[in-house]
Amino acid sequence: MRMKKMFLVFLLFPLLVNAQTTGKGFTIEGKLDGYPEGTPIRLFKNGENTETASAKLLNAKFELKGNLAEPVLCFLVIGENKPIEIYVENTKIYFKCKNVQPPTYEITGSASQKDFTDFTSVFLPLAQQLSALANSINNMVPGSGRDSLTITYTAMQQGLQKQIDKFVEAKRHSLVAAFVLNNTFQFNEDIVVLENRFNLLDAVVKNSQTGKQLQGFIAEKKIGAVGTQAIDFTQADTSGNPVSLSSFRGKYVLVDFWASWCGPCRAENPNVVRNFQQFSNKNFTVLGVSLDRPGQKSRWLEAINTDTLTWTHVSDLQFWDNAVAKIYHIQAIPQNILVDPKGKIVAKNLRGPALDEKLCEIFGCDKKVN
Repeated sequence: MRMKKMFLVFLLFPLLVNAQTTGKGFTIEGKLDGYPEGTPIRLFKNGENTETASAKLLNAKFELKGNLAEPVLCFLVIGENKPIEIYVENTKIYFKCKNVQPPTYEITGSASQKDFTDFTSVFLPLAQQLSALANSINNMVPGSGRDSLTITYTAMQQGLQKQIDKFVEAKRHSLVAAFVLNNTFQFNEDIVVLENRFNLLDAVVKNSQTGKQLQGFIAEKKIGAVGTQAIDFTQADTSGNPVSLSSFRGKYVLVDFWASWCGPCRAENPNVVRNFQQFSNKNFTVLGVSLDRPGQKSRWLEAINTDTLTWTHVSDLQFWDNAVAKIYHIQAIPQNILVDPKGKIVAKNLRGPALDEKLCEIFGCDKKVN
């Protein structure tokens, strides 16, 4: 098993929040030690290249003012120095910095900044350790040493996830919690877990711009995801009769996206046939969804016959514009999803031995499929 390399990136989903007049706005009062007079000070919102506010250093002080629709991560740039993360909200914020290497700074007055710092102070060291450990594991040959490190990696990954849960539960009223969920998804990529965490947030946070962006991301990722309900659909079979996915409720159904013109699909078909023959008497079936081209129904039917695909098939013969493929965001084939008797997706993209193994896990196997 290859460990995923962890990248410490908080900018995967930029918070594109347009400035609006809300309340009195924000003021950042800054005091810098060791910087020359006239040093430019610039403030940028995360994900934007235009300045939100700017000033020049005068008598070792500066002041930045503006309005934000809601608290948002920004970057404070002093001269040509490396940007400093600062969570800005519509209040008075105090910033102090000494020009040493590396610069030391203190930010007070922003509750969102405190929430952000509380999380990153725990999360970033764990993420760095995970990244280093993943690199070590990926560069090792299989063996006991690798297995031991993999166990350590798994435990650390679980520890990191617990820290995310702990933060969200304690800070469900904070927009920083929504930001954290948006930007730590890469460390788990389980959309059901993300949705459960999102549901813990206060209504005000859910209804914020950041919350709505996260909600939209969840809705998009849930489509076809393992652990979610399969979206029902209806399409015509080879005789023109409407067939719905929900009509197979009570069975395990492999929804198989393929086409007669797709070489890899045709190469995978014998594997699907073998599994269908072995498990069709154990509450399992296949529903083929073809992405064949308009006007080429005969090629679709010929491929079904040639490859002995004796299960139900549907298609609207609209190529990549197939309505079902668009629902499930299918952009390459072959692809499939395995739906359980209650309509929940329990696996996806099962090809070759992976399909055998999953079906044997569900139904049991006296012997492995040849």
